[in-house]
Amino acid sequence: MHPYVGLDSRAYWKTAVSALSPLAFEDIYRPKVEITRQTRIGAAGSCFAQHIGRQFKQRGYHYLDKEPAPPMMAQADRARFGYDIYSARHGNLYSMRQMVQLLRRARGEFTPAETAWEQDGRWYDPFRPAIQPGGFASRDELETDVAHHLAKVLELVKDTQLQVFTFGLTECWQTRADGAALPTCPGTVAGAWDADKYAFVNYDYGDVMADAEAFIALGREHNPQMEFLFTVSPVPLTATATGGHVLPASVYSKSVLRAVCGALEQKHSFVDYFPSYELVASHPMRAMFFEPNLRAVSPVGVGHVMDTFFAAHGDTGRVAAGAGPVQTAAARAMDLVCEEEALEANAT
Repeated sequence: MHPYVGLDSRAYWKTAVSALSPLAFEDIYRPKVEITRQTRIGAAGSCFAQHIGRQFKQRGYHYLDKEPAPPMMAQADRARFGYDIYSARHGNLYSMRQMVQLLRRARGEFTPAETAWEQDGRWYDPFRPAIQPGGFASRDELETDVAHHLAKVLELVKDTQLQVFTFGLTECWQTRADGAALPTCPGTVAGAWDADKYAFVNYDYGDVMADAEAFIALGREHNPQMEFLFTVSPVPLTATATGGHVLPASVYSKSVLRAVCGALEQKHSFVDYFPSYELVASHPMRAMFFEPNLRAVSPVGVGHVMDTFFAAHGDTGRVAAGAGPVQTAAARAMDLVCEEEALEANAT
């Protein structure tokens, strides 16, 4: 007798993986954190996180949205202007550093040295460069919008019971003046590139872990009962600024993020991890859930991930009345707002 005798079938590769179809993996996720339709849920993270928010809303959960779109705005324009995506109008937060920075700005603990980019008479938010296509008409208009946004972020963190965050990247661009983390390289979506003002950083395990612990501490300072659900995006890097090949750069990034999530899930009773990365990008899946570019996740892949998650929480039913079929979110898998895609235009 030894510890490997008599384990559940899910513990052995043969019975849990190789003997099954990838569509039939069982018991791959056992939730630690209970989620009900009354749980006040906030969501943020990289592009892939948009699918999670959509599904929570469509299935009738209490998904928080502190910055809803103006009622007169056409539905087709809302995502383009940063609405109906996350629980606040902050756009994609590719790194945990951005998330922590946003909370500290909302709390009045950090004011970045660089707060506006002027381009052709229009004004852009360096920390949300894509949420206002064509920019703001004036700096005053931009600053008013930022003040409103930060107030809503603070309101959000006070109200959230379950914070969902999808880790996306370790590569980031920062301002040299104060180390403020930017969502995109200046000059790609907005702003202008200046090597004297901006620097590239590739966060390591210690960096990401410290940021994640800071995020948890900040959240539970406002709500001591706050719980967390972490995932890792299965979407590879569009491009790498490390000087190396994009494939090992992607593996490094996802490995660091997955290791941090694993350590946090083991350490904290109030932190859960859902294996969206494994369900799409691990080798038993044979890349069948990716589009031909081997990067974008197909509607079938998105649907499989979401069905696995909600089924584990006992939710195999339909969405709220009038919300349309659950599959709508999967069918719109390609309809994401993702600033990182702008980098692909530079590939030759």
